[in-house]
Order: sequence, then C-alpha cells, then structure tokens
Amino acid sequence: METHNLILDFIKLNSECSSNDIYKGISSTKSLATIKRNLSKLIEENLIVSVGRGKSTRYKLSLNFSLLEPVDIEKYYKKEIDERKINEEFNYSLISDVLPNIELFTLVEKDKLNTLQKEFENNISALNEFEKNKELERLAIDLSWKSSQIEGNTYSLLETERLLKEKETAKGKSKEDAIMLLNHKEAIDFILENPDYLFPLNISKIEDIHSILTKELAVGRNIRKRRVGISGTNFKPIDNEFQIREALSVMCELINKKDSVFEQALLALLLISYIQPFVDGNKRTARIVSNALLVNKKYCPISFRTVDGIDYKKAMLLFYEKNNITHFKQLFIEQYEFAVKTYF
Repeated sequence: METHNLILDFIKLNSECSSNDIYKGISSTKSLATIKRNLSKLIEENLIVSVGRGKSTRYKLSLNFSLLEPVDIEKYYKKEIDERKINEEFNYSLISDVLPNIELFTLVEKDKLNTLQKEFENNISALNEFEKNKELERLAIDLSWKSSQIEGNTYSLLETERLLKEKETAKGKSKEDAIMLLNHKEAIDFILENPDYLFPLNISKIEDIHSILTKELAVGRNIRKRRVGISGTNFKPIDNEFQIREALSVMCELINKKDSVFEQALLALLLISYIQPFVDGNKRTARIVSNALLVNKKYCPISFRTVDGIDYKKAMLLFYEKNNITHFKQLFIEQYEFAVKTYF
C-alpha cells in the first residue's frame, strides 16, 4: 500500500510518466520490477491507465481516479467541517458521464462477491421453505433495527424483535421509534413478497418505498420542493423539485443499464442518499431499494447489522464531499459477506 501511494502521488505531479521515471522519482529502495508489479495492480484497480506500448508506455491517472482514490478516512476527518476542501455543489456529471463508463469493483472484489453469491445459492438450496422464511425474517428484523438505529432510533435489537414479532412496544421509547421499525419491516416484507416490483427502477417506485417507510411519521412523502441541509457537511444537495426529478431519472437509467447487480445495489445506496429526493428518510429508502435490487436477481439481501453508525455516515459523507466510493464500497462488501455467512 505504501508503494501504491508513492506511485500515485508521483503520477499526480508527473502525468504520462514512464515506469523508469517513477522508479527514479519515488525511492532508490524500490526495484524497477516492484514498481512494474505495482503499476499493473493499480491498472487492475482502475486507478491509473497506460498509454502506448513497450518502451513508449506511459502512465496517468484514470478518469475515475477521484472515485476510487485511497483515502485515509481518519486523517480526513481530523479536519473540522469548515477546514475540509470539498465539492460543495451537486455533481451532475458524476451520474450522467462518469459512473456509466466505469466498473466500480476490481477483479478481486468481483471474484470475492461472486464466490459469496455461489455460497449463498448453495446454502439456500439446502433449506426448505420454512427454514428459508425463518432466516429471511431474522435478517428483516436485523435490517429494520440497524437501518433505524443509523437514523437515531433508540430501540435495542431485542426490543425490536419483541416489537416486530409480538407487537409489544418498549417502555420509555417514543411512539415514533416503534412506527419507524414497523414501517421498515413492512417495506422489507413488501420487497420479499414482490421481488420484481422495483426493477426496472423508476421514480414512482422509489416514492412507493419511501411512503411505506414514512407512514404515520411527520415526514413529507413527495419529492421535496425546498432546500435541505445535511448535518456534518457543507455539501449542498439539489434545491428544487425539477432538478431532483431529473437527477433521479438519470440515476434510474444508470442503474437499469448496469449488468452487475452488485453495482446496481451499491449505486442505489449511494445515489439516492446523494440526491436527497425527500425531506427525510433518504438513506432508509436507499437501503431498502438496494436490497430490492439484490432480491430481484435472487442475491443475498444485506442487513448492515454489524455496521457502526458513525463509520456508515463518514463513508457516506466522503462520497458527498469528494465523490469517493472507496470506504462505502468496502463497507458494502463486508456487509454482503456478513449476510451470506450469518443468515443462510
């Protein structure tokens, strides 16, 4: 990783440089063979591209470098909100021009996710209908709890299980907390019972999921018509309904055209949250829509049960501020692996 970073830092300052230039420029302790191995790895990870052939080969940053650039997230957040240099305005070209033309996962990451999916398929094929539904219910309870907890819900996992199974509310907890959890379970049950409903994705289907999640809560159900702010960042989401609908429409087209269901699910998680189409409930909606896309293709849904809420928000804010997906992508892969290993 150290050599990777040294090479990337050098190429940032010296675009279209040769392997020999890099070898001479970064450190006399690294062999030319080591430099070339790392260059091949960086190409595989979509961070750099090569131009020319043989001795004329030169290296430069890829167009999607900012999306995939390694970021020391702890160092990044040591700077206070007003000290961070960020993309304050919504980046329309990210959805329309950048994301349609790149692969979000490296070959290694794709191999890992596909191997996990095969494990899921083998595991679930050994279950009878009762056993399968029992595991899906367990996952639905965990997802309802964690997705609500990330948004500030105070129910414990045990209290959530009691509420969703026995309709018993927890003492000392607000009515709104209980409603949020019940709505989550209803939304999850809906996508499990109607696995093909959300694909192909469109705006009205996203609105339907949001309506289920915000039922009986003091949250506007329609696409917002006014500006909203996001705590912890100076990023400014789009501020009018026409632009929001336009961005959502382009997002749906992007997701529908992606061949990889893992890319579809990851993009739904990131972009619904980034566009912020509703006054509230955006990340909750994103998590359910993302799972609906996985369920539609018979892939393992994700509960996010072991995600730390702060880590989730930091990874999402990094995407808002820098359009960088590295930490959120890693979180997604880890949670997919957890779901496969835990539930089925």
